[in-house]
Amino acid sequence: MDTSLTRTQVFQRDGFATTGKLLSPEEVETYREIYDKLLSGEIEAGDKRSDLGSHVPRREGVSENITQIMWPSALHPPLRELPLHSRALAVARELIGDDAMLDFDMMIHKAPRSGVPTPWHQDAAYWVDLPDTRAVSIWVALDEATVDNGCMWYIRGSHKEPLRPHRPTSDGKNIECDCSEDEPGATAVPLSPGEAVAHAGQTLHYSRGNTTDGTRRAYILNYRPAEMIRLEREQGADHGLEKNERKVRNRNAEDSES
Repeated sequence: MDTSLTRTQVFQRDGFATTGKLLSPEEVETYREIYDKLLSGEIEAGDKRSDLGSHVPRREGVSENITQIMWPSALHPPLRELPLHSRALAVARELIGDDAMLDFDMMIHKAPRSGVPTPWHQDAAYWVDLPDTRAVSIWVALDEATVDNGCMWYIRGSHKEPLRPHRPTSDGKNIECDCSEDEPGATAVPLSPGEAVAHAGQTLHYSRGNTTDGTRRAYILNYRPAEMIRLEREQGADHGLEKNERKVRNRNAEDSES
């Protein structure tokens, strides 16, 4: 990062900016424990668990190439009381404005030697059209994130250009667009555990497959203006939140009756 510029200026110029440490080593360990319970199924994810790499054949015995779990904080509400949500919100408000609120959160996990890249895309290509396009995703590393295990790559300045044409992946479950690491402005962003990088909704990004013997756990929190979240919800775009909260309420009710 250019130290002569503020984090907000870098974000506005490049479409992404590192945040520094958001979690201490002890806090990282707490998040890892919860994360692994969601991965193992000890905390049920139901239909909010999917495979971002489902267009690539899986190795024998592997349930997902790239595990995605939407709304972990709805599946496990104590996450909302841990420090990351408030710290990430403060960063989001610094970057896109004081009206920023949490839109959704998710986990994206790349298991050892899974080797499947996350396709190039822009998050906004997944979303409904809104009159105010301000949005920021804060990608938090819970493990050392390296080029070889799947740290984030961005195309600097791509958030200032029109959205590129996106197409469904070969199985039709996700989307991708044409881009590569050779494109001008392509930048890898390695991170240490507890560090994060923030990117705009229009910023082109991807990550390589994990070709190492270690795991790559990432927790992502997405923010946008509160009024835009209200408009999203009016259009039925809640990123699966209501289903998750209904599932949690039903499970809690069953537990109280047993």
